[in-house]
Amino acid sequence: MSKITRRRYAAEFKAKVALDAIRGELTVAELSAKHGIHQTMIAAWKKQAIEGMAGTFSSKAEAAQATREAEPTKLHAKIGQLVIEKDFLSKAFGR
Repeated sequence: MSKITRRRYAAEFKAKVALDAIRGELTVAELSAKHGIHQTMIAAWKKQAIEGMAGTFSSKAEAAQATREAEPTKLHAKIGQLVIEKDFLSKAFGR
């Protein structure tokens, strides 16, 4: 019995199919028959394309803001780690 492998699709092909689905000129069933892929995959690619569009038009300021919001969490984690290490070392040296 031969091993069945999953088909891999290129990003360009996925984008083309998703764009066709977004345009709405053909139904999902017609797109499925045209491209030879399942309707569920077309719907998933369409959803991913729509969700990814916001990232295309976001500015660098928004990306910097997201980085600034994540930074305090990292710093608090680092502080906690250093406190634990300090306590461990102070106990190890008998202080």
